[in-house]
Amino acid sequence: MNLILRNATIIDNQSAFHNQKVDVVIKDGIIEKIGKSISNIDDYKEISIEGLHISQGWFDSSVSLGEPGFEDRETIANGLEVAAKSGFTAIALQPNSFPIIDNQSQIHFVKQKAQGFATELFPIGAMTKGSEGKDLAELFDMKNAGAVAFGDYTKSLSNSNLMKIGLQYAQDFDGLLIAFCQDEAIKGNGVANEGIVSTQLGLKGIPTLAEELIVARNLFLLEYTGGKLHIPTISTAKSVELIKEAKAKGLNVTCSVAVHHLVFTDEKLQTFDSRYKVTPPLRNEADKKALLKAVLDNTIDCITSDHNPIDIEHKKMEFDLAKNGTIGLESAFGALLTVLPLEKVVEKLTAGKTIFGIENQPITEGNTANLSLFTTKNDWDFSKDSILSKSKNSAFIGQKMKGKAIGIYNQKKLVL
Repeated sequence: MNLILRNATIIDNQSAFHNQKVDVVIKDGIIEKIGKSISNIDDYKEISIEGLHISQGWFDSSVSLGEPGFEDRETIANGLEVAAKSGFTAIALQPNSFPIIDNQSQIHFVKQKAQGFATELFPIGAMTKGSEGKDLAELFDMKNAGAVAFGDYTKSLSNSNLMKIGLQYAQDFDGLLIAFCQDEAIKGNGVANEGIVSTQLGLKGIPTLAEELIVARNLFLLEYTGGKLHIPTISTAKSVELIKEAKAKGLNVTCSVAVHHLVFTDEKLQTFDSRYKVTPPLRNEADKKALLKAVLDNTIDCITSDHNPIDIEHKKMEFDLAKNGTIGLESAFGALLTVLPLEKVVEKLTAGKTIFGIENQPITEGNTANLSLFTTKNDWDFSKDSILSKSKNSAFIGQKMKGKAIGIYNQKKLVL
C-alpha cells in the first residue's frame, strides 16, 4: 500500500526529523520522502488525523495468546489484530500454550499461523521441557527455527545448576535466556504483596524477598557463567538495585517492567477485584516509585504490557482461586502516558527490539516503514468497549488514559 501520512509529528531520536511535524511518503513499504507539504502527484492514499504522531514500531516483549490449546482465551489471528490496533508492530509470544512451545515444530506452527499479518510475531521457546523445570528444552533447534529467546514465562527455575548449564549452553549460539524470578517456597500460598494492605484484607502475602532472592541468585550465576540474561517484569525497589549493581559490573543483563506495576499499587486490592491479581503481585507505593525512577534512569530497559488473556471462568472468581494475569495491549500506551513523558514511553516500547535481536528501523528516507501511529493529548476513560481481545480480564477498566494508539504501518500494510 502506497500512502502519505500528513502532518505527522515524528518521535524518534534516531531520526533527523525528531520532534518535527512533516509529511511522510511511503511507497512499496519503503519511506520514500519526508518533508513539508509534499504534493500527491501519484494519487497515493492519504492519512490525515488531528494530532497524529508516529514513531518506530513498538515491540512488546511478553504477550500470551493461548493458541494452541487455549483458543477460547485468544487466537493468534485476533491477538495480532489487537496488537496492531494497539500500536505494536511486533510481539514476542510466550510459550505458555498447550502444548508448551518447547520444540522446533511448535515454533514453526506459531510462525506459520502468524503469516500475512501487519504485526510480526517472534516466538519465545520454553527454556525447559514442558516448562517443568527439570530438563533443558531443544534450545538450539528452536533458535534455528526462529525462537528469539528462551524462558518459562512466570515459572521460576528452582534448579540453580540447570540455570547455570542453560547460561553456559546458550552462549554457543548467542542465545538469550529469560529468567522470571520468584522463590516458590517463600511465595507459598501467597496471593498479594506482603504488607499493610494484605494484612488489612486478610490475604496471604508474597514477600518482595521471594523475587529478590532469585534475582540475586541469577545474577550471581550470570557473573559466573557469562552469557545473556533478561529478567522480566521486575516489581520491587531491591530488584532494581540488584540489577543496577550487576550492570555496573559489566554483566550482560537486561530487564523489563509491566505497565500495571508502573500504574497501580496493591491499594487496588481493597475491593478484592481479581482483575488486579497478577504475577508478580502489585506492590506498594515505594516500589512503584522506584520502578518509575528506574525507567527514567534506564536501569529498566523496556516496558511490556505482559498481556495475558484469561477466560471468565478462571478469572471472575474468589480472589484466592482466580488465575493471575491481565490483558494489556489495548491499554499500554494510554496508561503509560499518565505516568511517564512521551519520549521515554516511546523509547521503552521500542528498546526491546535490540535486546531480542530484532532490527530497528529509524524513520529515515530509504528505510523500511515500520511505524506506530498515535495521538498524545486526548484524555479518556478505558472501558470494556475499549477491549478488542477475546478475553476481557483488563485491570485498566475505568482507568484514566492520556493519548491513544491509532494503529500501525508495517509489512506494507496499514491497520487503523
